[in-house]
Amino acid sequence: MNASGARTVDLNCDLGESFGVYRYGADAEVMPLITSANVACGAHAGDPRTMRESVDLAVRHEVAIGAHVGLADREGFGRRAIAVGAQDVHDLTLAQVGSLDAFVRAAGQRMAHVKPHGALYVMVNDRPDLAEALCAAVAAFDPSLALYALPGSALVRAARAVGIDVVEEFFADRPYEGNLVRMFGWRPDELGTPAAAAERTVQRLHEPALADVGTVCVHSDSPAAADRLLALRGHLARVGWTVAPPRRPDRLPAPTPRLLTTTRGTSS
Repeated sequence: MNASGARTVDLNCDLGESFGVYRYGADAEVMPLITSANVACGAHAGDPRTMRESVDLAVRHEVAIGAHVGLADREGFGRRAIAVGAQDVHDLTLAQVGSLDAFVRAAGQRMAHVKPHGALYVMVNDRPDLAEALCAAVAAFDPSLALYALPGSALVRAARAVGIDVVEEFFADRPYEGNLVRMFGWRPDELGTPAAAAERTVQRLHEPALADVGTVCVHSDSPAAADRLLALRGHLARVGWTVAPPRRPDRLPAPTPRLLTTTRGTSS
């Protein structure tokens, strides 16, 4: 934040959650309006084709790309609190980050961040042992990646303890009770209109307790997600704030296109 009170805020979105024949979320509509994309990595949602398409769409719109890692719970969309231990969280994180990174690198890009999804997000923000396990996986894979986390959470403390950059997060499309976000069990009418939610979000970001928030989330599957992002961008512009990703990693050298070839075998 500068002397005038203006600051730079990232707009992130959880997306890439379609799989197979199932289409989920307004990804094409929201991608031009965000600055960071959290792409599902195939555990709670997503599949290889959706990961590739999501990465390509993010590259087209110059959006920073992050891994959205969740519990292996496709039936519950990663929103059920499944009993997992620290080693489980470490391995789930490492496997999913590596999976998405293959598509990011194939597109000539570098991944920017990691953000847990759903029940895993709640668990690692609450429990120090699980937070430390997730941070260990990220640090082992690429310690330059940032982590998106709730202000004052166990995940913030664990990340900083191992030198991982943290981007504190606020949710523009979830109800809050004081400074506690209610991730599940809310009704669509509790979110308010896009304009009302945007105004409320910008007002909250002026509070001292949220002065270090660097990113605001709107989910791709939220009601009127694109309208919410448009309203939020308008309110941020009116208070003189800039919208930009926390980091934009250097591109990799462009990959050399290769054709798939087959070799016909001969019978013996």
